[in-house]
Amino acid sequence: MSGDTCLTTTLCPPAGPKPKPCSFKGGSLGNKYVRLNVGGSLYYTTVQVLTRHDTMLKAMFSGRMEVLTDKEGWILIDRCGKHFGTILNYLRDDTIALPKHRQEIKELMAEAKYYLIQGLVDMCQAALQDKKDLYEPVCSIPIITSPKEEERLIESSMKPVVKLLYNRSNNKYSYTSNSDDNLLKNIELFDKLSLRFNGRVLFIKDVIGDEICCWSFYGQGRKLAEVCCTSIVYATEKKQTKVVEFPEARIYEETLNVLLYETPRVPDNSLLEATSRSRSQASHSEDDEGFELRDRVRRIHVKRYSTYDDRQLGH
Repeated sequence: MSGDTCLTTTLCPPAGPKPKPCSFKGGSLGNKYVRLNVGGSLYYTTVQVLTRHDTMLKAMFSGRMEVLTDKEGWILIDRCGKHFGTILNYLRDDTIALPKHRQEIKELMAEAKYYLIQGLVDMCQAALQDKKDLYEPVCSIPIITSPKEEERLIESSMKPVVKLLYNRSNNKYSYTSNSDDNLLKNIELFDKLSLRFNGRVLFIKDVIGDEICCWSFYGQGRKLAEVCCTSIVYATEKKQTKVVEFPEARIYEETLNVLLYETPRVPDNSLLEATSRSRSQASHSEDDEGFELRDRVRRIHVKRYSTYDDRQLGH
């Protein structure tokens, strides 16, 4: 056997006399092999390796501390032996290939701290931080829990804001057969847009509002537009029944409009006027001239008319 090698074997606790403490004079052994039993795993290495760095192992094998040996001469260390081979490799080469999984790195770092191997502790901490960065979410979506929280988020955001309010539990309205499908389509579109524009737009969800499904769009801290995804159906003996719709094109259009507000937060009345005015309004009436442009919100609601007859045949 050549070089600083280790032999790992899992042992059952040996029967017989209890281990005896002794003063280990490592200097007298030089590069001779010593036998270590670390939590039932057996290792061979040299005193030179164990005393290279100023660690607890150096204190143990330079005669400053008493060590325990069994009747066969194995030096006993009461620690888990799973990562001790990695620790020996670090003591030999001053570097190692760390485990891939976070849990194993944490286990190795705990052993390195016990043996006071600061260099290895630093390596583990750096690796854990890198892995944490790798698992950072692509985007974070705040969920509104109160009107004050919503107001604070929108006012403090330096980005345009898109909010989706959905409340399926608001069951005071009737639904058509495809209402649930359209509600899910709205939620799916919100997820797609948030992934696509997460660095440019703040996306938030609201699950406490009165509406079933409604999109709101904000720029420079002000509400610019609203797309309500509930439509009113007028039909025979079935008036004002609200159902969920999926106005996908309109939602895309309003999302692109708020991207105009990525610039620093300086009120721009001309921009607010251009994006807040309804397309159908070619000019303003005299009554609207004194209305503040910044307070104008474009609200889009879907209306469907149905003229079907619910009466049974023969009546």
